Amino acid sequence: MIQIQYQDGLEPENTKLIDEVFEELASQNHLICHSTSFCFVAYDEGQVVGVLTGRSYYKEVHIRDLAVIPLARHQYVGTRLMEAVEDYFREKGFEQINLTTYQFQAPEFYKKCGYTVEFQRVNQKEPLLTKYFFIKYL
Repeated sequence: MIQIQYQDGLEPENTKLIDEVFEELASQNHLICHSTSFCFVAYDEGQVVGVLTGRSYYKEVHIRDLAVIPLARHQYVGTRLMEAVEDYFREKGFEQINLTTYQFQAPEFYKKCGYTVEFQRVNQKEPLLTKYFFIKYL
C-alpha cells in the first residue's frame, strides 16, 4: 500500500530520482532535459551578502529565491546576482528565465532588470500576496 509522508527539505536521493525521471521522459520525447539545481552567492569581504537559487531544464531557467541581507541592499547585489545568472545561462544556450514574486517583495526590481510580467494573479483577500509571473528572453 502506498503511503505519503511530508518531509522538510529535499533529500539528495529524492533530487536524484527527480532528475532521472525528468531525463528519461525528455529522452522518450527526443529532448535533452539537463535538469540542474543552481546557486549563486554574493560575498563582501568574505561574508555572504546575497544568495540566488533556482533550477534549469530544457532551454529555460527558473529562479526560485533571491535574498540579499538588509545591510547590503541598495548596493546592486541583487542586480549583480541576476546579471550573473543571465550571463551564465546565456553562454550555455538557454533561451529564457522565469520567476515569480509577490506584491510585497520585488516586482519593480524585476521590471528594472528587464523582466516582463506574463501574468498577475490578484489576491482579493490579501493584496500584498498578489503574485507576479515574470519572464526574460535571453
